[in-house]
Amino acid sequence: MSILVFIETENKAIKKNAQEAITYARAVADMTDTTVTALIIGSLEGGEASKAGQYGADKVLHVEDAQLEHHNSMAYASAVAAAAQIESSKVVILAKSGLADAVAARAAAKLKAGIVSGVTALPQIDGSSFSVQRSIFTGKAFSQTQINSETKILVINKNTIETQTSEKQATVEPFAPSVPETDFKAKVIDTEKATGDILLTDADIIVSGGRGMKGPEHWQALLDLASALGAATGCSKPVSDLDWRPHHEHIGQTGIKVAPNLYIACGISGAIQHLAGVNGSKCIVVINKDPEAPFFKAADYGIVGDVFEVLPKLTEAAKNRH
Repeated sequence: MSILVFIETENKAIKKNAQEAITYARAVADMTDTTVTALIIGSLEGGEASKAGQYGADKVLHVEDAQLEHHNSMAYASAVAAAAQIESSKVVILAKSGLADAVAARAAAKLKAGIVSGVTALPQIDGSSFSVQRSIFTGKAFSQTQINSETKILVINKNTIETQTSEKQATVEPFAPSVPETDFKAKVIDTEKATGDILLTDADIIVSGGRGMKGPEHWQALLDLASALGAATGCSKPVSDLDWRPHHEHIGQTGIKVAPNLYIACGISGAIQHLAGVNGSKCIVVINKDPEAPFFKAADYGIVGDVFEVLPKLTEAAKNRH
């Protein structure tokens, strides 16, 4: 018996969110006195698969199949189900993403498993009782959910657990699951991704701007701070609607939901739709000249001041921090 964790890859390497998923799986395995098996689909750089061991995996099942180079949630779900059956896995873990949500739902149907998405903490296990905390109401509340099925699928939110590393290398085994031809009724021909130095979903730090930035011509001060911090840049919905910034930078309930270690909001009032997209952040810093801005109620730290005076000072401090 083994805890199975599905590993997403990007540019032939293990994605950052998958590193956290492996650490989470390792913690669950330690609680249940079992091992961790990672399932990786796709080609990797030499030795990259064994690096899953650094985050807690004991073994890697590596699938290399030309049909699976493009993400196919149906086929990936079949691979997850096959791996779970071979490893006798009663707990399957995925890091939340668009792909993981689709794969988890389909794998749950194949395995007749109970599924919980938006998991925010390690499970509580007491004998046959197994429950997890999950985020509900767009992150404004938590629910303790008990899973009674024999097989359980957990989709964990970013920042659920701090990644742990070691010098361990995982054993890598080739894996060729039987994938039904019906899984390829819809085929991914090509994938176009938003480009940029750092993608919002992968960023540890995000600097985001709202209408308080007054216009696209004033955005350089925000970009300078992001550059100094090695951060991604985002914006509120009104900003993307006005075409001040690209729409793929829109953060909020109807945009991208993010969970960085640090989120810096510059000139954003803090409408509930925006808060729903950032409340998974570990630390929120708000800069706004209006002391009554709603965002201050959700902030860990607040700076009441003009963003055009505050940002250059923060940028200078960031450049001098080393």
